[in-house]
Amino acid sequence: MQIYQPAEDSYLLSETLEKHLKEKDKNIKILDMGSGSGIQAQTCKKLGFKNILCADIDKEAINHLNKNKFKTIHTNLFEKINKKTKFNLIIFNAPYLPESKYDKKPDTTGGKQGYETIISFLNQAKKHITKNTEILLLFSSFSKPKIIKQKAKELGYKYNLLSKRNLFFEELFVYCLTII
Repeated sequence: MQIYQPAEDSYLLSETLEKHLKEKDKNIKILDMGSGSGIQAQTCKKLGFKNILCADIDKEAINHLNKNKFKTIHTNLFEKINKKTKFNLIIFNAPYLPESKYDKKPDTTGGKQGYETIISFLNQAKKHITKNTEILLLFSSFSKPKIIKQKAKELGYKYNLLSKRNLFFEELFVYCLTII
C-alpha cells in the first residue's frame, strides 16, 4: 500500500486545525488517527505541540512517521491503544468514500456506504476521551453526513461544523465533536 498523500481533504483539515489550535495549551495530549503522510501531526508540531501520537493501519506510513521522528503506533483505529490512555485532542481524516469496484483501499474507503469506519471510530473513541476532549473529524458529502451526525448524537456527542469546502464533485466537512 502506498502512503496516503495529502489532497484537498488533508489541506482543509490542516488549515482548520491550525486555526483551532491557536489558543490551546501546548502540553495537550494529541492523537493523529490515520496519520498517513503525517500532515496533521506536522501542523501540530509546527505550532509547538510536542505530545503527539500518530496511529495508522499502514506499516509504510508508520515507517515514514518514525523517520520523521513522530511517536507512532501501528493499529487499526484504537485496537492497540491502551484503553486507559485519554487524549485532549483527536484528529481524524477518516477514510470516507463508499466502497466501489475501483477502490477498496482502507486509506480512502470507509466501508460499503462510506461511513462505517467513522461510526466504528466514534464508538471506540469514547474510551479515550474526557468531557474536555475535542475530536476534529473530516468527512465528505459521499459519506452520508446525516447518518454520521445522527449516530454521533446517539453515541452522546455534540458536534459543531468548523469548516467546509466545495469541490467540483463533493463537499468536504470538518466537525469538532465533544462528549455531552
